[in-house]
Amino acid sequence: MTIVFQYGSNCLESQINSDERLCGDAKFLSIAQTVEDFELAFDVWSENRKCAASDIVRKLGSRVWGVLYEVPDNLIDRKTAKARGRKSFDQIEGEGTNYKRETIDVRCPDGQVVKALTYTVKNPRTGLKTSKEYVGHIVAGLREHGVRQDYITQVKGIAVANNPAISAAVEKL
Repeated sequence: MTIVFQYGSNCLESQINSDERLCGDAKFLSIAQTVEDFELAFDVWSENRKCAASDIVRKLGSRVWGVLYEVPDNLIDRKTAKARGRKSFDQIEGEGTNYKRETIDVRCPDGQVVKALTYTVKNPRTGLKTSKEYVGHIVAGLREHGVRQDYITQVKGIAVANNPAISAAVEKL
């Protein structure tokens, strides 16, 4: 099994475990926070969602909260998943095109530091706008797993700074 750290729409179980993604095979382990300094950003275009999707970027003094899942090893790589007639995590995340796979350290609420696979944007772009619907998935997923409200407020602020036109809608999330 592979431990995967998700900070975007896949924080929401109904997203990561949907029939179009992992079909219930991602098992929730814990919430976690990056050990190194990162901040959430919306800097990659999602053709599926028609908006900017999330990324984590280096930012001194900032940390990102997300969700740890356990995913079967054979569902990470395209070849092993395809051999089983399944979609891979690499395929879901656009590994190799939009995102690259990397391993980072994350800290669980009990203080345990865990190495986790995550995906970061290969070629971040400026000027892309996220959507209320996309941010709604992130906020719902963080709430679903009990991430602190002050971090959820921070996520909403980052989203509004990215796309002021969704400010009123994001405030209601």
